[in-house]
Amino acid sequence: MQSFQPRSARRAARAQAGFSLIEMMGVLVILALVATIVSINWNAILPKSDLHSAVRILSSSLSGTRSEAIARNATFQIQYDLDEHRHRVVTPFRVDGSGLAVGEEDRLALQWTPLPKSVRFEAITIDGIEYKKGIVYVRFDALGTASGHTIVLVQVPYENRYTIEVQGLLGLIDYYEGVYTRPPPKEADFR
Repeated sequence: MQSFQPRSARRAARAQAGFSLIEMMGVLVILALVATIVSINWNAILPKSDLHSAVRILSSSLSGTRSEAIARNATFQIQYDLDEHRHRVVTPFRVDGSGLAVGEEDRLALQWTPLPKSVRFEAITIDGIEYKKGIVYVRFDALGTASGHTIVLVQVPYENRYTIEVQGLLGLIDYYEGVYTRPPPKEADFR
């Protein structure tokens, strides 16, 4: 036996069976707004991660070179290529590993390590002289001292900057967000 439903009851049941086009469009608009907000925040985070990655890689090279210079009782160099935005370690030993190099052409130079694509050397200041082009080098000697220098890295599209400072006398490495210049010492610093 078939039950009989009035026409208005059938319409009400059909109306509650699914979503209307307007409701679906509203959900899509909300999802699009959420996706836009998430993508904007993600793009804001990524550049800093590239910059921090470059700082970690460079500071690892600096620390490792200082440690090697002390451990092997020799003077090591780090070369910075400001035009190609890369760096490498140059040891005082021969390429074949048979002892100390006689001339510069005999020295073992490790492969260049490039910075991430969006990170550039803005400037390197060595002993008070600022360099923005060419290849410059600094040294780490067997006592742990170094050529005093600062490296300013810049995240190109976002203009984020980071400064790495290598103190000359101690060879210690300091890090600063932004551009940092050490103030000159005052007489009170020596008391």
